[in-house]
Amino acid sequence: MRLVIARCQVDYVGRLTAHLPMANRLLLVKADGSVSIHSDDRAYKPLNWMTPPCWLIEDRGIWTVQNKAGEKLVITLEEITHDSAHELGHEPGLVKDGVEAHLQELLAQHITTLGEGWTLVRREYPTAIGPVDILCRDNAGAAVAVEIKRRGEIDGVEQLTRYLELLNRDPLLTPVRGIFAAQQIKPQARTLAEDRGIRCVTLDYDTLRGIEPDEFRLF
Repeated sequence: MRLVIARCQVDYVGRLTAHLPMANRLLLVKADGSVSIHSDDRAYKPLNWMTPPCWLIEDRGIWTVQNKAGEKLVITLEEITHDSAHELGHEPGLVKDGVEAHLQELLAQHITTLGEGWTLVRREYPTAIGPVDILCRDNAGAAVAVEIKRRGEIDGVEQLTRYLELLNRDPLLTPVRGIFAAQQIKPQARTLAEDRGIRCVTLDYDTLRGIEPDEFRLF
């Protein structure tokens, strides 16, 4: 990955035109060929970018990033204050924290928690955009994708929605329903999930582990 901090102007030429006037910015050139331009706000979102396949041509004071469609980012460099390259190595991907990983393992072992007669197909069912936590079948044999979180928030619902869109293109699986399972589910996430036809399930960690609650015990 190459990081360049420079005072620059950026012009996009393509289906539309866009202009960023001269200012200090971060230019990010990744190993996959993508180039993005960032300012010191907007969180993670770039001001402009070009995704691969594309190529970068560096001339004196001007970078031109072009893709196969003929779209261009023309970056005019007035001054470079930092230019460094870093080898990040293999990306292992997102790893669930210990609780989420254990919840997935326990729910897979006790899949009938979701319904009588349900069966496990596979944990970490692979898709082109990442693995689905659990793929199972209900008592009628219909496929169900389960996304597991420790705390259920809107981004988890969005993640499951993307998985469902992809899985439902598979003629061997469709129709695939979704379950959003978590120890806690925020009200906004529950509302969004239910609006999309996704069932919400609150998981009790101790119950899945086989530990009986000790409330109201006399001895």
